[in-house]
Amino acid sequence: MSTLRLGIIMNGVTGRMGRNQHLARSIAAIRADGGIVAGSVVIWPDPVLVGRDIGRLQRLADEFGIERVSTDLDSCLGDDSYQVYFDAQTTLRREPGVMAAIAAHKDVYCEKPVATSSAAALELSRLAVEAGAHNGVVQDKLFLPGLRKLGDVLGSGQLGRVLSVGVEFGYWVFDDAAGAGQRPSWNYRADEGGGIVLDMFCHFRYLFDHLLGAARSLVCTKARLLPSRVDERGQRYDATADDAAYALVELVDGAIATLHASWCVRPYRDDLLVIKVDGTGGSAVADLRRCRVQPSAATPCFTWNPDVPQDIDPRQGWVEVPDRGHYTNAFRYQWELFLRHVAFDEPFQWDLRDGARGVQFAELALQSFSERRWVEVPDLP
Repeated sequence: MSTLRLGIIMNGVTGRMGRNQHLARSIAAIRADGGIVAGSVVIWPDPVLVGRDIGRLQRLADEFGIERVSTDLDSCLGDDSYQVYFDAQTTLRREPGVMAAIAAHKDVYCEKPVATSSAAALELSRLAVEAGAHNGVVQDKLFLPGLRKLGDVLGSGQLGRVLSVGVEFGYWVFDDAAGAGQRPSWNYRADEGGGIVLDMFCHFRYLFDHLLGAARSLVCTKARLLPSRVDERGQRYDATADDAAYALVELVDGAIATLHASWCVRPYRDDLLVIKVDGTGGSAVADLRRCRVQPSAATPCFTWNPDVPQDIDPRQGWVEVPDRGHYTNAFRYQWELFLRHVAFDEPFQWDLRDGARGVQFAELALQSFSERRWVEVPDLP
């Protein structure tokens, strides 16, 4: 077998998401398994870790067997031995990083949100297309085992006409030192690109576009429920960004979706993300790893009588969708798809324009809140 080396500039992997999901569980895991086998070729990812703190970069490199680190992004972008640029920086730093990479004729893969405005995100997409760059945006929720199973169920048609969708996401992010490390403090500072709407509504958009059905209109409200939090140094600071959001979304097929997203909720459900779909032929409920279905024939006949205990367990009568093979880490799964896209030009639909749709959805949610009304979800220009 021949080896195809792909040099990857990994910018921003000293952060929680970049380190855990993209470096440790994706690129380092792929390398530990000998690369990506594609027919008679092995794709070998060869990263350089880029950031601002050389000490933290070197410790990561030593931990994961990476040969090169750098604090000089421009030098790395000018190195022809690195074909791919990956960006997992904070939101405000992403747009200039991606723009510089496109100008340096790199293929681009980045976290979301792609930018802080849909106009800026669309401009990045335009520049990438004009440059002929392979480009992609992380849309990890689509590749979770539970949601892949839900996709199979929806694709089979067994739920019939979809009537409603419920999406619940969130957990309690501590506002004191007890929860140190749960989420970075910039997530709760509006001037640093924080806020749950900009973060999570980008996820919700690709779930609608690629799994649940396209959105036609929405109405949204948001809140800053906890007024202060504790940062990485143990110092209390004023939170300025929204930490909870709730929306109704009308889908193009007439179904209604409810969205609940909060970092101020104590979950009483099966997982931190749960999606329930009800249809005329049955229902399905999926979390990160599992999916269960209840067809019409197995739906119990409930009657309302608050004077006696309910004699039917609502959790009975659901059938778990079995695993179909091995499910790898969702971030790694999409990384492998993107690297095959770069290496062999295989199809990859989750591009920068798709990422711009997510930013647009967040903008529309914020517009709805500001104007206190329903807003339409138009096509991108």
